[in-house]
Amino acid sequence: MSVSNENRPVAQGAPFVFNEEMKAKADMHIAKYPAGRQQSAVMPLLDLAQRQNGGWLSKEALAHVADVLGMPVMRVYEVASFYTMYNLAPVGRHFVQVCTTTPCWLRGSADVVAACEKHLGIGVGETTPDGQFTLREVECLGACVNAPVVQVADDYYEDVAATHVPGLLDALKRGETPKAGSLIGRQTSAPEGGALTLKDIPAKQGA
Repeated sequence: MSVSNENRPVAQGAPFVFNEEMKAKADMHIAKYPAGRQQSAVMPLLDLAQRQNGGWLSKEALAHVADVLGMPVMRVYEVASFYTMYNLAPVGRHFVQVCTTTPCWLRGSADVVAACEKHLGIGVGETTPDGQFTLREVECLGACVNAPVVQVADDYYEDVAATHVPGLLDALKRGETPKAGSLIGRQTSAPEGGALTLKDIPAKQGA
């Protein structure tokens, strides 16, 4: 699960109840588990609450998830505070997460982070004054062969170089959604520049 932050962050202390759409999705997740085991749905329900709440989980959102699942708030908080996919403080409208694990670092993720900081005028873990961007370093995003990788909401941008950063961030600021995937035109996880082996297809026997 990842953060999709389509709504503006909700202030701490604001009442929280699942809206009709999220309640229907919550009921769907809960129905996957046997009677009496509904607490197993805590992670997807936290994701739903975070999406509705503007990309983060307030105390009120945590309490509502606990109430829906019939479990202590502290147990919900334990889950939300353990997994880095959940945010316990407000984030910007565009939540920019740069992978800096070894494969991405070897391919220049440190330069990508520096380019983000320079273009946005903020440091890692900070949010721009207009509330548009939050920048964070994260662990492996699972696309190591296409490193470096940047995640924004549910979109993954791969093969990101520092030179790509200004255009990507400016497009987001204009309200656009840049096409996800490789920024150098790589086909899925194929080698850069095309195939390197098995380039000659043998003729069918008897042809």
